[in-house]
Amino acid sequence: MFKLIVSDLDGTIFSDNNSISQDNLEAINTLKENNIPFVVCTGKTYSLSKNICKTLNANFGIFGNGNQIINLATGEELSKKTLNFENVKNCFSIINKYNLHVHIYTENSIITTTPMYLDLRNSILFPDMIKLKIVNSVFEYIEKEKPTILKLVISSNSSLSSVKEMLEKYDDLSITHITKTGNNKDSIINKEYEYLDISPSNVTKGVALEELKNYLSLQKEDILSIGDNVNDISMFKASGIGVAVNNAYEEVKQVANFTTSHSAENGGFAEAIYKFIEF
Repeated sequence: MFKLIVSDLDGTIFSDNNSISQDNLEAINTLKENNIPFVVCTGKTYSLSKNICKTLNANFGIFGNGNQIINLATGEELSKKTLNFENVKNCFSIINKYNLHVHIYTENSIITTTPMYLDLRNSILFPDMIKLKIVNSVFEYIEKEKPTILKLVISSNSSLSSVKEMLEKYDDLSITHITKTGNNKDSIINKEYEYLDISPSNVTKGVALEELKNYLSLQKEDILSIGDNVNDISMFKASGIGVAVNNAYEEVKQVANFTTSHSAENGGFAEAIYKFIEF
């Protein structure tokens, strides 16, 4: 019997149009009824995910791809890692050179010049959860206001692979490259784009799950994780079993122990739960 169930949100529990199937919701309720702890593990910040976590009765939350861990039952913050000004300055040396779109997440705001990509998506989906602040220059805002920065995101409608390579010379950064193209096009804003999700070094879902596992005195074999995107691969590697839902990226399916026959929209999360857990 698994002692901890860990799941991504978008594309895993929620479909592309941000809805949740009745099957997935019932599976989560079944976990609660059987006292099996449930962990939300998402790239979203806590402020964006707070209401979702309440709806899903989650016990713990790993947010920002691992830069924050919260005991949702008590409200205790178990871990938080933020970008410092040197991190930001290094990023902007490349952002400004190539005139790239950037936005940052503070604990309760999205800071951007013009919402265009992921910043636009999140401002549409969560207008009541996070404040959208429009500024003339994101870097000048950071210099002046000195906000606590959870994440910095670079977006473009063209390839960011070379930009990622340039940023990788800074060993104090963690960079996750996500493509929202083809079958993975962002249906909320009807755009194809790529983005680089940038956090302090050694921030991944897998590292955070290791921290939570140790906090709860569990073993890797006690954990079942479910996901769909490339940022979930490290989470799979920190788990006894990693399950990809049917709509997952191909590189995620390749490392998963099992791939569901159903997509997120059609109850893929629930399929994983009922396959690996006996109630």
